[in-house]
Amino acid sequence: MTLADLQPVNQDSTAAIIARQLRAAIMSGALPPGTQLGEADLAARFQVSRGPLREAMQRLVQEGLLRSERNRGLFVIELEPADVFDIYVARNAIEQAAARLILRASLGGVVADQLAPIHAQLGAAIKAGDDLAIADADGRFHEELVRASGSKRLTRMAGTLLVESRMCIGALQRTYQPDEDQFAEHGAIVDGLRAGNEIALLKLIESHMEDAVVRLVPGHSLNGPGPVRQSFDEPPTEPIVAAKPKRVRKTAKR
Repeated sequence: MTLADLQPVNQDSTAAIIARQLRAAIMSGALPPGTQLGEADLAARFQVSRGPLREAMQRLVQEGLLRSERNRGLFVIELEPADVFDIYVARNAIEQAAARLILRASLGGVVADQLAPIHAQLGAAIKAGDDLAIADADGRFHEELVRASGSKRLTRMAGTLLVESRMCIGALQRTYQPDEDQFAEHGAIVDGLRAGNEIALLKLIESHMEDAVVRLVPGHSLNGPGPVRQSFDEPPTEPIVAAKPKRVRKTAKR
């Protein structure tokens, strides 16, 4: 056999498909933080043997979305304050780097036009009080911002933070009061891209991340020392992300 004989693979492996669905369930809150994953139950739900299921769950352990407890099994992670702080420090660095690349390529206006429809969807979701739609629009806004930079590595790094970020967004929504408008924070970033002032845009992104840290990790700042991490061998005693996902409010108005 030669390299020329290799054929494209059009289908994901069973383990990859299972991992993708479990990842989505964690992201949406269908598998809340702290949930124990039972092999027998999940194998029955997926109608697969335990082999590919274990492979899929091991992938999520490597991604940091599941944690293994000796003699107990696998659990969906619970984000402690140090985790949340770390996520926003990383996001700030990635998104600021993406913004620099966008403006230095003179693409600020183009990217602003790409983000405007997502920003509008965020506004509609906020008005409807649809928490899942808010989290989805918020996540896509930041994903597209990084992707627009054209950097494959920044995009890949941002992708690894996607699920953890979505878990944070869900918790962050609970810190807003009805009269507060998170829509404005994202709108300022769109306007900053159009204006093309690099220093101002970087400050807007940092301010957006700082606001999240202040709300989710009281007493800490993005530019200060982070919270002390608890023992890696113990689950967090006061997780930031609640174990029970917030129910979608489809009729509430803001």
